[in-house]
Amino acid sequence: EISIIGVRDRLGNRSCYPLSENTHQEGILRLSLSRQGDPMYMQAEQYIGRLMDQLDYVGILALELFQVGDQLYANEFAPRVHNTGHWTIEGTHCSQFENHMRAVTGMTLGDTGMKVPSAMLNCIGQMPDPRPLEKLPGVVIHDYGKVARAGRKVGHITITADTDEELGALLHKVTGMVS
Repeated sequence: EISIIGVRDRLGNRSCYPLSENTHQEGILRLSLSRQGDPMYMQAEQYIGRLMDQLDYVGILALELFQVGDQLYANEFAPRVHNTGHWTIEGTHCSQFENHMRAVTGMTLGDTGMKVPSAMLNCIGQMPDPRPLEKLPGVVIHDYGKVARAGRKVGHITITADTDEELGALLHKVTGMVS
């Protein structure tokens, strides 16, 4: 599954974030990995653009898509900031949260471009021990303050690095620490 997150303002101006590649386990999103320059971006951007325009939508909209070969098939859309875009907090110039507020309050939309390769790893059931994670460069822990419960998203970890290769290595290390 991939997703694209778009933002549209009151005047119809819109912008999209790079695609996210999403990995699920037991029906729960576990990982979203930013995919700068993905060849499916243009097709996904056209789909979400038409959707936002047809709905005269203002704010952040997420569109989840199944990629089958070189085709995209819609799974669902969410009219809100979305878990698959939480990596935008540290990974882009203007996060999906800030851009949503900009759009609904009539401000100019912010830059949706990536600063660095990024990923988001959901914390399911309970938060991991933050002490070893806080020592890693490019790792930011977001604790939602929710009561721990099996299958519940209680937080996420954003991981950023200078290159896709460094991100992959760091993501592998973090995944091993929180699993």
